Amino acid sequence: MNREQIFTNAAIVLKGRILHGSIVVSEGRIAEISEGRSTSGEDLEGDFLIPGLVELHTDHIEGHYLPRPKVRWNIMAALQAHDAQIAASGITTVFDALRVGMDEDADLASGDICAMADTIAAGMAGDRLRADHFIHLRCEVSAPDVLDSFKAIRDNGRIRLASLMDHAPGQRQFVDLETYRTYYQRKLKMTDAEFERFCARRREESERNSERNRRIIAESCREAQVALASHDDATAEHVEEAVALGVSLAEFPTTVEAARLSAEAGLQVLMGAPNVVRGGSHSGNVSAAELLDHGTLDILSSDYVPFSLLQAAFFLATTERADLPTAISMVSANPAKAARLLDRGEIAVGLRADLVRVRAGDNLPPVVTGVWREGQRIA
Repeated sequence: MNREQIFTNAAIVLKGRILHGSIVVSEGRIAEISEGRSTSGEDLEGDFLIPGLVELHTDHIEGHYLPRPKVRWNIMAALQAHDAQIAASGITTVFDALRVGMDEDADLASGDICAMADTIAAGMAGDRLRADHFIHLRCEVSAPDVLDSFKAIRDNGRIRLASLMDHAPGQRQFVDLETYRTYYQRKLKMTDAEFERFCARRREESERNSERNRRIIAESCREAQVALASHDDATAEHVEEAVALGVSLAEFPTTVEAARLSAEAGLQVLMGAPNVVRGGSHSGNVSAAELLDHGTLDILSSDYVPFSLLQAAFFLATTERADLPTAISMVSANPAKAARLLDRGEIAVGLRADLVRVRAGDNLPPVVTGVWREGQRIA
């Protein structure tokens, strides 16, 4: 598949330490790691060499498909534009998060989502994409159409993760109704009366649909061996429900209590990299840094800014909130483990040669200067 490659004079970020040395890549796998400089190979001039980043939750593809209201771009072109940005951000494995379950004000419909999923599968099969793309289903369990939409897409072979979420006002992400008002009323340009009716409808849908839909989708995912995440848990009851459903990943818990209980139950805890970079949650919930201080943060996700994944990891190291190997594990090894992808996520002999060359150290965002997926240069 690949000729033998040697990378030398690099600060190689390994599990738990940084080694100044060289690595040998053969047939897309890491064949050797050694200390010191090699007499041959590509000189990385002391730059960091880190494992390819693993992104579990980005809905960034939707912005490429719908670049303006009522404008739909060619789906393959949109996917390739998204993919190029992903790869240039050092992400070699990405879980594209696709919405399942809509409300009547959504710009997208179930047919759009199925078309996106089919295009992702076709892009991978046709070797059109730089990163390795999987699908993450964001299942809005309160939506009346979520089960029909889920059934229409669930047989896509790229699906590896599904999250169970309920964005009804007054709970989980939007306990603070003023935050909900800021997000939805302005976004949808509603009057106060229209907003009150909207909130009442969303609450009623949640009460009528969420429990049943959450249970049915979780059972289907367990049978298909699709990993399950619970989204925006806030209370002990939320965590208990997640554990009972077989959830293994707690996405964006909104309170210290929910994160702590999730960790104690053996769930990996994921928070947003933008939360780290910005210094807090845009919804006014618990900050990622606070969870890190409590020892209950395992994984970072770029969410809506792909480059934030790398930026957050180096920010944590620069500000001494975490050492660099620990910070890098939050965006590589830990998400790979959560997604049951055991062939990647670390620089270790026998694993995939998914590698990123990074120049950093000047108190500015890091610079990606090279990206390899299974030994092949992709950026």
